[in-house]
Amino acid sequence: MEATLDSLLLGFSVAFRPDVLLYAFLGCLVGTLVGMLPGIGPLAGISILLPVTYGLDATKAIVMLAGIYYGSQYGGSTTSILMRIPGEASSVMTCIDGYAMAQRGAPAPRSASPRWARSSPARSAWCCC
Repeated sequence: MEATLDSLLLGFSVAFRPDVLLYAFLGCLVGTLVGMLPGIGPLAGISILLPVTYGLDATKAIVMLAGIYYGSQYGGSTTSILMRIPGEASSVMTCIDGYAMAQRGAPAPRSASPRWARSSPARSAWCCC
């Protein structure tokens, strides 16, 4: 039990270093911008931006790729809500509901909900471990 807690604390100490958090932020920012492009989903975004991470440390590269993935998931919901163009298959229902709300003048609440809905599996997996 003690070794498990030591490993958990080591993981948190690595994950919350300022340089690692910077790469997570950059990955989310770039992923959101790539995800807003119609037709480019998370897998294509990671594939396109993979060469950017070649010169990085392994931890920073994985964190940046995870940020790109989550950012592109959220960016895909932005185009499906505002332009009715789903960027990937997971944004189709967001496209149907969100575009109708945007036409009525209420895109702000609808554009915030995909961020929480798509990050909830990650939060629940983190809490259950």
